[in-house]
Amino acid sequence: MADRYLHLTGTAPGRFLTRRLGLPQPAPLRRWTLETPRLEGPLLHLTAGASAVTGVAEALSRSGLPVVGDTDRPAAIVLDATGVATAAGLGDVHAALHPVVRSLAPGGRIVVLGTVPSPDDHHQAAAQQALEGFVRSLGKETGRGSTVQLVRIPAGGAARAAESTLRFLLSPRSAYVSGQVIELTTATPTPGPAADPAAPLTGRTALVTGAARGIGAAVASVLARDGARVIALDVPGAREELERTADRLGATALPLDITAPDAAGRIAAAAPDGLDVLVHNAGITRDRRLANMPADRWASVIEVNLDSVLRATDELLEAGVITRGGRIVATASIAGIAGNTGQTNYAASKAGIIGLVRSLGPRAAADHGVTVNAVAPGFIETKMTAAVPLFIREAGRRMNSLSQGGLPVDVAEAVAWFAQPDSTAVNGQVLRVCGQSLLGA
Repeated sequence: MADRYLHLTGTAPGRFLTRRLGLPQPAPLRRWTLETPRLEGPLLHLTAGASAVTGVAEALSRSGLPVVGDTDRPAAIVLDATGVATAAGLGDVHAALHPVVRSLAPGGRIVVLGTVPSPDDHHQAAAQQALEGFVRSLGKETGRGSTVQLVRIPAGGAARAAESTLRFLLSPRSAYVSGQVIELTTATPTPGPAADPAAPLTGRTALVTGAARGIGAAVASVLARDGARVIALDVPGAREELERTADRLGATALPLDITAPDAAGRIAAAAPDGLDVLVHNAGITRDRRLANMPADRWASVIEVNLDSVLRATDELLEAGVITRGGRIVATASIAGIAGNTGQTNYAASKAGIIGLVRSLGPRAAADHGVTVNAVAPGFIETKMTAAVPLFIREAGRRMNSLSQGGLPVDVAEAVAWFAQPDSTAVNGQVLRVCGQSLLGA
């Protein structure tokens, strides 16, 4: 559904009126297209004190942007604050960014590099945790469609592990991601032939559940765009729409109820050579306040959104269907982080996904060589949100740092980043794709 307010603020009379009334000023977001695959302008590399990781300059050189030490109009700014270990050291963060933050180009990116707070050094832990509050606040100040993130690289580690993350965050693909903290592991991609930047999933097989429409269809489309062979799964009742989506993408349609007892077996049969990427996107809502919610509405949401995900994941991992080096990406929600009136069942199921990711991620990597992550969408413009009453819909759109709703492709781009072979160090993470929503912030 068209965002008429966003269109209005893009006109001269609209800008004048909304400024006079003190209303939000959303900037149109620049997303990835074939014509605009990267940000326009240089990347300004700054350092706060001494770096605590190696290879930052080399990692940035492979970000796709020209790296400079000084510029009047950067498209992106990366501040290496990994060496900040005291409260006084935070002054270096201010000193580095204060003079340049206003010069950031519209739609620009700021990425602060930090390290994991130490359990053994409370001074370092305090300083590094302070970066999180700093980044989340700066994300609410920058405006003009710009975003701010914190990436934690293990102290003493190599920035090589952050390359896929930096490419994603410093590109138009991350347009609706802001105020996020991404904590990397020490794992690095297995040496081998470099992936084609235009098709990093070439030769990989991906299965997407709930792929007939909405976010699932967008995920299938982006994975196919990035070179994957896609198997699109949805309930038999959506067969016609599923087949249209699959035909458009050159994908394989798999009409299947993910809650069926034999679902994992049928998925395995559809992917005889194994799955490299498994995306759990299927989900339902059965909203009602708890006092008015019958048991069947509770049970159906838990079964589809959580129990089927747990069951299928366990069975596919145990059977070796998900190949070593594979990726599991599940769909959570900011409702699972912040809660929502009338959605105790839905919020419980999505919070359960977060628990799954945090628990299974390290073990799946150790035992199977598979990473497990999740996206947590906020207000995304879909048929479901178009049916929300007007004033609630407008509140959902404006209550974030970018003052607008996201698009299904924003979620899909995040999933595709998790799915990349080079994202080995990204594990156990829950990425909010919500424009830095004020809910649960």
